[in-house]
Amino acid sequence: MELNTLKPAPGSKRARKRVCRGPGSGMGKTGGRGHKGQRARSGGFHKVGFEGGQMPLQRRLPKRGFNSPTREDTAEVRLSDLERLKPEKIDLAALKEAGVVPAFSNGAKVIVSGKLTRKVALTGIAVSKGARAAIEAAGGSTDAPIPQPKPKREPKALPAPQPRAAAKPGKGEAETRADDAQEESAAKGEDSAKDKRESRKAEAETRADDTREKSGAKGEDSAKDKRQSRKAEAQPGPEGKKKRPEGKASEGKKRK
Repeated sequence: MELNTLKPAPGSKRARKRVCRGPGSGMGKTGGRGHKGQRARSGGFHKVGFEGGQMPLQRRLPKRGFNSPTREDTAEVRLSDLERLKPEKIDLAALKEAGVVPAFSNGAKVIVSGKLTRKVALTGIAVSKGARAAIEAAGGSTDAPIPQPKPKREPKALPAPQPRAAAKPGKGEAETRADDAQEESAAKGEDSAKDKRESRKAEAETRADDTREKSGAKGEDSAKDKRQSRKAEAQPGPEGKKKRPEGKASEGKKRK
C-alpha cells in the first residue's frame, strides 16, 4: 500500500447530480422538478414537512414519553471508578477533578457495576441499595440517607351503624318505616309544624267569613232592587190603569 494508490472504498463517494445539462442525463429540461406548480418555481419551497394543508406526518404520529431537561445533572459513578481513585474521602469535587463525572454535573450517584475492595468514605454522593451494601462490606461508609418507605394511608373510620328499634308484633316493614319517620319528625319539631297548620286554618276561616259577608250584602241589595222595581210596575198610573209596555200595546192594536 502506497500513498499514491490510496482511494476511498467503492460506493462511498458518489458524483454530484448535475441537472438541467441536456436530455442525455435524464435531468435535462425541467431538472427533476416536473411541469409547473409551486415546487417547480424558484423560491417555491414552503417549509419542512408541509403536505399541502393536510395534517403532516410529524403531527399524525403519536408521542410517548419526554426528554427530561435535568437528565444530565446527576452523573452515574461505578464501583470500579471508586476502586481506581486514590483518596479515601470522596466527594463531588474529587470526582470532577479525577474526570469521573462531567464538570457541569450537579450531583452523582453510585451504582452497582464492577467490584470495590478498598475502604472509601463518600460525602454528598447518593448511592443505590446494592452500592451501599458493597461499600459497607468493603469497610467504607456513606452519609447518604436511607430511603424510608412511604406510610400507608389508613382507611377513614366509618361511623358505627345505630341499632334500629325492634318492630312491633303484627306490623309490616312499611308500617314500621312510617312509625320511624313519624318519630323523627316529632323529634325535629312537630310542635312548630302544628302551629303553622293552625295559623293557616285560622287565616282561611277568616277569609271565608269575609267573602260570605260580602256575597250576602250584595244579594240583599240586589233583592231589594228587584222588589222595588216590581212594586213600581204594579202601581196604577194617573188614569187608574196599569201601565203596559209599549211593545205589548202595539202588538194588541195590530191584532185588532
